[in-house]
Amino acid sequence: MSDDEAFLTSLLASLDDEVNTVLNNSTVNVVDKGGDFSIADIPSSSSDTWIKLHNVVAVVCDLKGSTHLGTGKYDKSTARIYKSGVEGAVRILNEFDANFIDIQGDGGFGLFWGDRAYERAMCAGVTIRTFSGDFVDRLEKRWPDGLPETGFKVGIHADRTLVKRIGTRRVIAEQEAVWAGRPVNYAAKCAQTADRHQVIITQRVWDKLKGNDYIAFSCDCGEGPTASLWTDISVDRLPEHDRDAVVLNVPWCQKCGPSFCDAIMAGESKRDIPQSVRSAINKMKMQDALKAKRAREEARKTALRGVRR
Repeated sequence: MSDDEAFLTSLLASLDDEVNTVLNNSTVNVVDKGGDFSIADIPSSSSDTWIKLHNVVAVVCDLKGSTHLGTGKYDKSTARIYKSGVEGAVRILNEFDANFIDIQGDGGFGLFWGDRAYERAMCAGVTIRTFSGDFVDRLEKRWPDGLPETGFKVGIHADRTLVKRIGTRRVIAEQEAVWAGRPVNYAAKCAQTADRHQVIITQRVWDKLKGNDYIAFSCDCGEGPTASLWTDISVDRLPEHDRDAVVLNVPWCQKCGPSFCDAIMAGESKRDIPQSVRSAINKMKMQDALKAKRAREEARKTALRGVRR
């Protein structure tokens, strides 16, 4: 056996032993934490402890068409687009007090927990969508010909999660926080389903926010408050029972957006909404839910007929 073969065989055998130890002999402690948990207290890779957080809201943003923005002779332009776009989105997450932020390629995610986590996450998501439109307008003015369609896609989901740092033991620089569970995964799938300048939130998040008049209904501009701000969508990348979601296409209103954002962040939730408008949104959601349910039942029947054949 050559030295290279001996090295590989030894490495794989060592890894197998470590996996066996962790799966069968290692003691794992899971500690419940509340909203005051700090990322500085995430256990290191050498620790046997995982932290459980019961209600984490994940906001994932992804830059559409980033792989087509250009390389080669356009590498400097590409670098500027990445830097200005991604850093802008990350700054927004930071300004809305995301408890944890991670950059991943052409986007990233922010995690929110604690006081008004849903409201902070929602305001961050809508602000990224608003920034996306302004960002692309500037890009198109600078490169009027040949710029691929781009812009941020945003997804939001909330659920419980486990976290600890994983990586090379005793080498902190080679360890990263791993968030095991649905928040980031589901939010990422929502972002993947979205088109540019869209925010998709799962039903679980919508159920928490739909009672807030500053979120559920449009502002008083134009035709006044309406129930058409959000529309239903199915996120096919998610498990069948979790696919129901809603999508937002518009940015903050230039006139009302700042005051609406401030109100949401301050915990305000009620506006003077005509009862006919409130009834419209409830009726719309009920009709859409029934329609989606019928579609799922029909798809299930079709699948069963295919199996019986």
